[in-house]
Amino acid sequence: MNTEELVELGRQLRVDSVRSAAAAGSGHPTSSMSAADLMAVLLANHLHYDFERPDHPGNDRFILSKGHASPLLYSAYKAAGVVDDEELLTFRRLGSRLEGHPTPRRLPWIETATGSLGQGLPVGVGIALAGKRLDRAAYRVWVLCGDSELAEGSVWEAAEHAGHEHLDNLIAVLDVNRLGQRGPTRHGHDLDAWARRFEAFGWHTVQVDGHDVDAVDRAYREAAVTRGRPTAVIARTLKGRGVADAEDREGLHGKPLQDSDGAVAELGGAGTLRVRVQEPPPTRSLHTVGTGQVELPRWKPGEQVATRDAFGRALAALGTARGEVVALDGEVGDSTRAEAFAKEHPERYFECYIAEQQMVAAAVGMATRGWLPYAVTFAAFLTRAYDFVRMASVSGSGINLVGSHAGVAIGRDGPSQMGLEDLAMMRAVHGSTVLYPCDANQTAQLVAATADLDGIRYLRTSRGGSEVLYGPDEEFPVGGCKVLRSSGRDRMTVVAAGVTVPEALAAADALDQEGIQVRVIDLYSVKPVDAATLRGAAEDTGCLLTVEDHHPEGGLGDAVLDAFTDGRPVPRLVRLAVRTMPGSAAPDEQLHAAGIDAESIAVAGRLLVEEAVVP
Repeated sequence: MNTEELVELGRQLRVDSVRSAAAAGSGHPTSSMSAADLMAVLLANHLHYDFERPDHPGNDRFILSKGHASPLLYSAYKAAGVVDDEELLTFRRLGSRLEGHPTPRRLPWIETATGSLGQGLPVGVGIALAGKRLDRAAYRVWVLCGDSELAEGSVWEAAEHAGHEHLDNLIAVLDVNRLGQRGPTRHGHDLDAWARRFEAFGWHTVQVDGHDVDAVDRAYREAAVTRGRPTAVIARTLKGRGVADAEDREGLHGKPLQDSDGAVAELGGAGTLRVRVQEPPPTRSLHTVGTGQVELPRWKPGEQVATRDAFGRALAALGTARGEVVALDGEVGDSTRAEAFAKEHPERYFECYIAEQQMVAAAVGMATRGWLPYAVTFAAFLTRAYDFVRMASVSGSGINLVGSHAGVAIGRDGPSQMGLEDLAMMRAVHGSTVLYPCDANQTAQLVAATADLDGIRYLRTSRGGSEVLYGPDEEFPVGGCKVLRSSGRDRMTVVAAGVTVPEALAAADALDQEGIQVRVIDLYSVKPVDAATLRGAAEDTGCLLTVEDHHPEGGLGDAVLDAFTDGRPVPRLVRLAVRTMPGSAAPDEQLHAAGIDAESIAVAGRLLVEEAVVP
């Protein structure tokens, strides 16, 4: 498009942003209006995209990181001819595809859910990494950011990572409109402040008047030919641009314009301009070819193997069989054993350093391109990235998260390293799967199983060695459990997972010597839970005791309790969990101090079945 056409397209995008927010009675038109010219130039002159084939391997990728400016995005879709005016005016209504903040669950042209600010650029880094190192395709990744969200630390994790990886296929467009939700942003219209920050991370920067369409066009062209560095186009804009009562005024964030009809008239009225977006070039995206047959490592019952060791070897084997598997590490691969994958498949291993938000975001970005990511760190450190996990679920993303060094069983490192909240937070994620294996063969089987699941999958592994209980050909369906000990005389059922399974078996042995028969269940699938087996055990034995290396809130005990929320009577239930703040001690001392070792289980079992203890 020429200058006049670009100006007209920008005007139309503003008008449609005002109209859609007015129809909804809510939304963010002023934030959309500031970036309208930036979007117009991109859509008309620089984006290469086939809307009929959103999965085209040559498509450029666009992320609206300032997701509250969704009226602008939907107005652009109207200009591209994929959303009509009638649908545009369904914005934010029940059943509409045009949600308040965009999600790929509704529209196929959206890469990732945004609205939780500071997420678009980190996910864009993941997509750009896929383009450079995995797809080896020439597509560009465009991310439109607001200046308010640049206060998020995740943005600077992304900026540093992009600079370190020399992602010259990544272009961040910064809409510096000076105003946030409650007033001016930190740096206002000081474009130099933003330039200094991005340049410090190795970015090429271009400062521009964001309402001069020719200048914006030149800036995009400069970004496209920059080699060896990502580019930040830093654009000075005005919130509410084009409407005198709204332009550069505070107090209008997140509100439709009071006189929307007047604003539309002032902007020149509704338009019907259509844009023919440039087609992507023919592109082939070749994933690494695997064998197709997973040959998992095998261990003999009785061996002592840490589940983290089993995980590393199983992931490497899975990577050999399936060429779409990639691994991302938070600089702890030697401890989590993800380094086993790195040694066998270095071209599909990504070191994200100690930047867990960027690690999870990169996994989400790679998943959008058809890769199968496993993001691995200590269970405790995934709490830092939880908002990215939550938003990945909103996106409908399929990623695997692995948390090692869980619970007090890690020993002397102390509470800062102990994942004691991870089961609860992962169970709370919509549509998630949560798995906690207790031995090596079980771990290997579950690593392979997670590759074919949907949604967010979480696997919890342990630091210390544990006895292999199961044979290598044993099967562990997701949603199942294993009854390790059972008889017709059972007085109670102990439900355990991970490190507490051998403790439960030892307690059962001790109680058996006292004439108390105990059923033991290995509940390796914490979500979904095997409700039928738990209900049967409750009916048979009359009482349940859960034991977990986790805080009592939201973990194994609550998962078991959820099996009895269908209205039937709840059995007698005792829950052993980590209820105090641990310190530094040996693993066995930690388990005893927390009251989740074999001795503690046996004591609780005696009380639960009301057996007298004879000295």
